[in-house]
Amino acid sequence: MTARLVLENLKHKPMRSLLSMFLIAVPVTLILCLVGLSQGMLADSARRARGIGADIMVRPPGTSVLTLSGAPIPEKLVDVIQQQPHVALAIGMIVHPVTSVTFVNGIDLPRFNQMSGGFKYLEGGPFQGPDDLIVDEYYARQHKLHAGEYATDVLNRRWRVTGIAEGGKLAHLSVPMRTLQDLTGNTGKVSQIFVKANRPADIPVVMTELKTLLGPAYNFYTMEEFTSLLTVENVQGGALSTFIDVMVGIGVVIGFAVVLLSMYMAVLQRTREIGILKALGASRWFILKIILAEAVVMGLGGTVVGIGLSFVARWLIESLYPASLTQAITPLWWPIVGGISLAGVLLGALYPGLSAAAQDPIEALAYE
Repeated sequence: MTARLVLENLKHKPMRSLLSMFLIAVPVTLILCLVGLSQGMLADSARRARGIGADIMVRPPGTSVLTLSGAPIPEKLVDVIQQQPHVALAIGMIVHPVTSVTFVNGIDLPRFNQMSGGFKYLEGGPFQGPDDLIVDEYYARQHKLHAGEYATDVLNRRWRVTGIAEGGKLAHLSVPMRTLQDLTGNTGKVSQIFVKANRPADIPVVMTELKTLLGPAYNFYTMEEFTSLLTVENVQGGALSTFIDVMVGIGVVIGFAVVLLSMYMAVLQRTREIGILKALGASRWFILKIILAEAVVMGLGGTVVGIGLSFVARWLIESLYPASLTQAITPLWWPIVGGISLAGVLLGALYPGLSAAAQDPIEALAYE
C-alpha cells in the first residue's frame, strides 16, 4: 500500500520528481568527481614514479613528498653517489613547472634509459638535438601533436617533437637536461636524484650510506615508501582531505535544501489527498512514512544518477584534458555518497512530513 502510494505520487508530478533527483545528483557527482580527481592524480603520480625504475629517491632540504621547488642539488653529488659500493646507478633530474598541473623533466636520456628500460615510442624516437622534446601520448592527444611537429607552449620556446612515448614514466614532457638547466638558470644543478641499488636486498644499506654521506638535511625515500605516501590524507598536511570533508558537508546541505523545497511543495499540492487519507483513518505515522519513503526513493534515484554522471565527467576529462587531469572511479565512495544523500533527503523531508501528519482532516478537505 505504502509503496504504491509513493510510486503514484512520484508519477503524478514526473518533472518535479526528475528535477529533484537531478538536483540531488549534482552534489553526488561533485563529491565523486572531487574524490576521483584527487585519487586519480595521486595514483598517476605514483605510477610515473615507479616507472623510473629507481629504488631510492633523494630530495633536497625543505621539500616533502609533494613539494619540489627549483634545482638546489649540486650535480656533482650524482657522481659521488654513483661511486658508493652498493649503488648500481644514480641519475640526476631537473623538474620545472609548465602549468599548475604540468611539469617538464630535464633528463640525461642514455642514463635514464639504463635505469628505466627506456621509453616505448609510439611515434618518432629519442632526442637528436638540444631543442628536442619527447611528449607522452596523453599530452600529444590533448595538444594534437605528432612526431616531427613543433611545440611552442613549453617555456616560451620552440621545441621539435622527436618522439611520442607511452605514458607512465616521468612527467608528460621531457627535454635534454643541459638545455633545461640553462633555460632555468640551474647550470650544474638538479632537482632530485634517483638511485638504483645493486640488489633489492641492498636498499637498506644504500639508504644508510646516503644518510651518512649527505647528512640529515636531505630527504630520502625508498620508492615503495614514496608511492605509499601519495594519498589524499598526506596532501598539504591533510588539507585536501579537509577540503573534501567540506564539500561533503555542502552536498548534505544541497540535498537537504532541494528535498525540503520539493517535499514542502508536494505536501501543499496534496493537501486534499492527505485530508482524505486521514479521514479514512490513516495515522500520523502512516502519512509521515509516505513522505519519508518518497524522499528516500528520490535520494536513491539521485545517487544512481550522480554515479552515472561521474562516469560521464570522467569521459569528458579523458577526452578533453588527458594530460592535465586524471579522474579515478571510486566504487568505495558509492555507499558513502549514498548515505550522505539519504541523510540530506531525510532531514529535508522531516519538516514537510511532520507538517503533513499534523494537518487537520476537516481543514485539509476544505482546501482549494
